[in-house]
Amino acid sequence: MKSRINIVKLLLILFGLTALPELTSAQQKVTLGEALNYALQNNIKVRKARLDIEGGKYKVEEVRAQALPQITGTSGLTYNPIIGQQVVDFGGQLQTLRFGQKWNSNAGIQLSQQLFNQQVFTGLQAARSSTEYYNLTAQLTEEQIIELVANNYYQVLVNRQQLTVVDNNIKNVKTIEKIIANQYKNGLAKKIDVDRIQVNLTNLETQREQTINAITQLENQLKFAMGMPVNTQIILPETELTEVTQLPQFTDSIALANRTEIKLLDTQDKLLSLQRKAYVAEYYPSLALSGNYTYSSQSGGFDFLSSNASAIGFGSSAVGLTLRVPIFNGFLTRSKIRQADVDIRKAREDRKETTNSLNLAYENAKIQLKNSLNTINAQKRNAELAQEIYKSTQNNYNNGLASLTDLLDTESSLTEAQNSYTQALLNYKIAEIQLIKSNGNIKSLVK
Repeated sequence: MKSRINIVKLLLILFGLTALPELTSAQQKVTLGEALNYALQNNIKVRKARLDIEGGKYKVEEVRAQALPQITGTSGLTYNPIIGQQVVDFGGQLQTLRFGQKWNSNAGIQLSQQLFNQQVFTGLQAARSSTEYYNLTAQLTEEQIIELVANNYYQVLVNRQQLTVVDNNIKNVKTIEKIIANQYKNGLAKKIDVDRIQVNLTNLETQREQTINAITQLENQLKFAMGMPVNTQIILPETELTEVTQLPQFTDSIALANRTEIKLLDTQDKLLSLQRKAYVAEYYPSLALSGNYTYSSQSGGFDFLSSNASAIGFGSSAVGLTLRVPIFNGFLTRSKIRQADVDIRKAREDRKETTNSLNLAYENAKIQLKNSLNTINAQKRNAELAQEIYKSTQNNYNNGLASLTDLLDTESSLTEAQNSYTQALLNYKIAEIQLIKSNGNIKSLVK
């Protein structure tokens, strides 16, 4: 009994030691680079894209198998309760003869090999290109997840800064509330002033609750994009949202050849061309080699396994060539080729649209960066000025030189300026991510 208790204690200690690193890691701060690395390992779409790569390898092996020898083994056992008879003319006299035995068995092996089949050879080329297609698709999926996680990450940081602004405003309003409460007790303030402060404080507390809920939702959205359980506790360091002082270097155009989207279109064009070649190959003749060997045995009774069996056995084999020449199939092949031509033309239009879309995203990112930087600089100065005005108005109010309305107006202006500044930071970061993606360097965010 004591040994069992000791074993249980030992297991609990081991479990505690095992769970401790997980608990510690759950309490650690998650930087942007760590979040992106985690997403690349755990996001479901990324994992499925990598499974597609693995499945593509097996698809290549499936197509390659068509060009390899095909070997089949067969065996059979037949019982004839009534043996068939045939009528034979022997010198003008008809006689019936029975052919065969009641028990027949056979076993054999068959071999076939494609010597020339253009469809199979074209399929092998397409299979190799499909491997490249799956690799590029997985790469594009990773880039999309990096962009998604980075955007969500900065949204959480910005909302946390807005929460800090709300907390500071609540602290300021509570200070004013105490002053007005004392003034009201001493008959120096009106009841309506106390009520107005209380209404303002209630609104700020409601705003704080809404901001906290919004942060929770954004964090859950971030964790979902990362492939992390939504009940995991994470902390984002505030240093990740740094101030912006200057714009990055811009170019007049971008090298689209490095973009994964363009590489994917190139591979799609190659696959469509090979699909057309496969349809054209249906016009080609095909040549196949075949061979077989069969051993058959017949007996009047089921004694194939006896050492003194009366069964008669014999073998047979054959080797041959099969040439298949298409002559007419009702214009089926011609229709397939014309459909393939339409798909190729559609792919050209897709390329034009994608190219224009990528250029549009780059130009919009440059404009957004310029606008956001201007807004950041303006709102930063505006927030500093609003802070000075608020302090001055608060001092005047304490000295009876400003009304409560003036104080509440300056407090509202300060809040608006601070929120505008943090929103401009978010817009800048999102545009910066888009610019990095447009240059084909989105994976540089993964550190």
